[in-house]
Order: sequence, then structure tokens, then C-alpha cells
Amino acid sequence: MIPPVDLSVKPEVVGFFDDQSNTISYVVRDPGSTACAVIDPVMEFDPAPGRLTFESADRIIAFIKESGLSLDWIIETHVHADHLSGAPYIQQQIGGKIGIGEHVQTVQDTFGKIFNEGTEFQRDGSQFDRLFSDGDTYQVGAMRCVALHTPGHTPACMVHVIGDAAFAGDTLFMPDGGSARADFPGGDAGQLYDSIQLILSLPDEVRLFICHDYGPGGRTIAWETTVGEQKASNIHVGGNRTREEFIAFRTERDAQLSVPKLILPSLQVNMRGGEVPKDDDGNMILKTPVNKL
Repeated sequence: MIPPVDLSVKPEVVGFFDDQSNTISYVVRDPGSTACAVIDPVMEFDPAPGRLTFESADRIIAFIKESGLSLDWIIETHVHADHLSGAPYIQQQIGGKIGIGEHVQTVQDTFGKIFNEGTEFQRDGSQFDRLFSDGDTYQVGAMRCVALHTPGHTPACMVHVIGDAAFAGDTLFMPDGGSARADFPGGDAGQLYDSIQLILSLPDEVRLFICHDYGPGGRTIAWETTVGEQKASNIHVGGNRTREEFIAFRTERDAQLSVPKLILPSLQVNMRGGEVPKDDDGNMILKTPVNKL
């Protein structure tokens, strides 16, 4: 059930586009104070030399410092499969608590088996500062934020509603981009449809910020739409498409998609709250399981 939305609260939202993964990260500011949150930050990874860099996170950190803001929260909308999280790096530099949905434990259990992780890998979500349940609230300055469980793309997906703004993660793309895939382990097209309908039950005026954009048809990259626009013209769920029609469409489309290029390093890092796993000597190390995905 959707909680009441206070459309009079209008957070300032600034997007930061990462062109390696087509990810948009956000700084969300309380208009009545210097408090802010960061949503879905990125850490760059070049798989050929195995090199990590922090250009995207550094841009966010610089913006927060130059704007005189204080960071309350770093929010992960889900365990991303297409980019590595920059959350711990930002936290080390300027603070903030890292939060994700409580069903990250399901993701950790699933991929802990795929990556043959040992007992030292905790599958209880303890790598994060807070695990959100459906309907949980938290504060960014004076702004009341609500976390809504929206499974389908992954079991741990959540949409975060902050005043008149909602951050959809991968559940919805721009209207001409449609919706996210539902064929990863733990994904479910029927659940995805239900989650999208939950989002579309928000007031039409709610600003909707999406996590990825690929510029369909060569258009300029974009990341802000509204619930009303999605209801009217989303190419996958707009109009009167039924649940059964969506499941059939999504299943057929997903079977044609290749896996994201960074899925293996991304899952290993992101299920750990953005920390890179280490070997017994303390060296950062990533695994490549064969024929598991």
C-alpha cells in the first residue's frame, strides 16, 4: 500500500551520468537545510587490467563539498548487475549511512552459492548500515523518505519516495525505454509488473528519476519523467497492457538479451555493500565462475 505523498516537499535533485554503464546517480537535497542523500553511486572498473577508479564518485563528493552539504544517507536501490557501487568510497570520504532493501539477504544467498563463497561471507546484510523493510521511513534533514519494496528485476529492489520525487532504480526506465529485465536469478516478470503498478499508483505529479538510460533512437540521455507520463506512454506498461501480456512480452524479450558486461564483478562487489572481496593475503580479488549465469 502506498503511503500518503507530500507533494509540497520538493527536494532538489541533481543527476550524475556515468557513460561506462549508462547509470545515473543522484544527489537529493532537503530544500530547507544542507542535508542530502546520494542514490546509486558508481565505482568504475576496467576489466582488462582489473583497475578500479573513482571519477564518478569524486564528482559527487566535489559537488557535495562545493555546495556546503552534509551527507545523511547513501542509498542503493538494489544489488546492481551492471556497475560497481561507489558507496563505501563516498562514505569513507564524507560520511553517510549506507542502506539497501532487506531482501539483499536473498541475493547474497543466491550469488554466494554461484560464486562459491565461504562461510566468511556473511549473508545477513550486515555489510550495510541499514536494511529497509517495505514501508520503512528515514530522514534526510526534515524530509521524510519512504522505501517501497518493488521486486521483479531483483528480489531486493526498492523505490524510494522523497517528497514529490521517487527514485525507481531499474524497475522502470524512461517511457520510450520501457522496463528492466526480469531474468536474473531471483527475478520474476509477474512481480515486476505488480511493482510497476505500485509505482504507477503514486500521484501523477510525482517526479520519477530512473537509474539507467540508453538514449533509444539516438535521443539525448534523459533521466526525469513523471508517473503521469509513464502511465500514458511507457512502451512496455503504458495504456491497458495486462499482466499476462506483460509477462509474455518480458519473457520473450529477456531471452534475446545478453548479460551485462560487468555482471560478474558487479555482483561480487555490490552484494558486499560495495566492498571488493579479498584473498587470504588481503589482496583484492574477483572470481569468474564458468557456465553459472
